[in-house]
Amino acid sequence: MEEGKLGVVEARFADLIWKNAPVTSGELVKLCAAELKWKKSTTYTVLKKLCDRGLFVNEGGTVRPLLSKAEFQATQSERFVQDTFSGSLPAFIAAFTSRRSLSKEDAARIRAMIEQYEEAD
Repeated sequence: MEEGKLGVVEARFADLIWKNAPVTSGELVKLCAAELKWKKSTTYTVLKKLCDRGLFVNEGGTVRPLLSKAEFQATQSERFVQDTFSGSLPAFIAAFTSRRSLSKEDAARIRAMIEQYEEAD
């Protein structure tokens, strides 16, 4: 995907697609009218923009994601750590925990994740 960030409205629109995919473009227009108060033209304009950015595809009137929501969030997170902390995950964690303590549960879950990925190597 070209650009990793979605605006607030784009994110709400993307969530509608992820929750309902695959969805016909006609049904998507109805969903957007009900949820976002959009006209048909607005739906198609934003859909084209996100399709051009490589997030969704509209083939034969059916819209489907090219990336799952989890995959998209992972790419956003990776880009944030790269851009903000020169790709250093320890620097990110240090910054994150400098203002907020980790609960015992969070720390245990992080340890388990680290162990899982260490074992995979």
